[in-house]
Amino acid sequence: MEAEPNFAMGHAARGLFCLMTGRAEVIASAHAALGTAKAAAALKAVTPRETNWITTLELWLSGKPTAAIATVEDVLRTLPHDTLSAKLSHGIRFMLGDSAGMRRSVERILDAHTPGHAGRGYLLGCHAFTLEETGEYARAEVVGKEALTLTTDDAWGLHAVAHVYDMTSRPDCGIALIENNTTAWGRSNNFRYHVWWHKALLHMERGELDIALGLYDAQIRSDKTDDYRDISNATSLLMRLELEGMDIGPRWEELADFSENRVEDGCLVFADLHYLLALTGAARGAARNAMTARFARDATKAGEMPARVEAPGKAALAGLNAFSEGRYDTAFANLAAARPLMQTIGGSHAQRDVFERITIDSGLRAGRYDATAAILRDRQKTRGGHIDRFAATRFEKINTARGIAAQ
Repeated sequence: MEAEPNFAMGHAARGLFCLMTGRAEVIASAHAALGTAKAAAALKAVTPRETNWITTLELWLSGKPTAAIATVEDVLRTLPHDTLSAKLSHGIRFMLGDSAGMRRSVERILDAHTPGHAGRGYLLGCHAFTLEETGEYARAEVVGKEALTLTTDDAWGLHAVAHVYDMTSRPDCGIALIENNTTAWGRSNNFRYHVWWHKALLHMERGELDIALGLYDAQIRSDKTDDYRDISNATSLLMRLELEGMDIGPRWEELADFSENRVEDGCLVFADLHYLLALTGAARGAARNAMTARFARDATKAGEMPARVEAPGKAALAGLNAFSEGRYDTAFANLAAARPLMQTIGGSHAQRDVFERITIDSGLRAGRYDATAAILRDRQKTRGGHIDRFAATRFEKINTARGIAAQ
């Protein structure tokens, strides 16, 4: 942008990347970028690709992310080899939880990314992730490994394979993958914290809770950032550890300090619910109440994101609040009601699994054994039939409780 100040697509990209941060304070910058992009496009002829990127930004800013995605897909129909536009579509869809759409988008343009295409490895990494998120774990592993072979520095592709090992309960394979491919993620931006998070989850699957907490301190929160993805890594790991009975000490406090500043953001339900985990963990009652009130206001507005606040957001928030207060039957009722639409808040199966775990433990503590067992079985189905350590221990608790009841 320094070399070409009137590069319209560059300004549009800046605005789009601002929105991808999920932070309220950069929305003004995104609007400014849109104005600059339009002004630049008026100075000289621009390509249809550039025009569509500007339109994509305008649509997303007007609360129409699905229409924004469709505009990017128009670019890919003409330029199927355009990996950058493919990644843009992939990213927005990810924030909307549209895993099936992510997969369709990638698969439409795979043939244009022939061997020798500079972006082929990166696109295969995206394909691997979409295969994993749509339940084709064996294919996802194969495609992801091919992607890493072609593009050894692609953290997204590596993390796609790590997801496979998480969902299929193969922690040894996942830990080895991460440790043996540090060039793919070791020097990347804050996404490296997310890879450390994956490693912590894999250690938890092996029952190594102390190692997971050690990774939290040494890596995952080594930098006290307030990026929503970093906060989600941290809060979801601490919550998982607490559900396993681990005392995590005062670690909620610094996360809650950041999260209090995000109560009014309202950019993503996914981010909001992770902020709430910090607020409940640190018993910040006033901030929790403020977020509840803001959810109620946002749910009355028109648009795609307010619709996600209305459902599943309000029920999920009520359930998490009730769980933190020990009102487990109410927590289970709300979280179970939110569950069918939770994918629409964005993120991955692995990320949203923290809410699955809270739902299941709410049901156990409320004595709702049959309903909880049904959710466990559905969770197992999502994971390709694999039973992980969490599910095994919860099935055992249900069977023990039923045995006691029978006696």
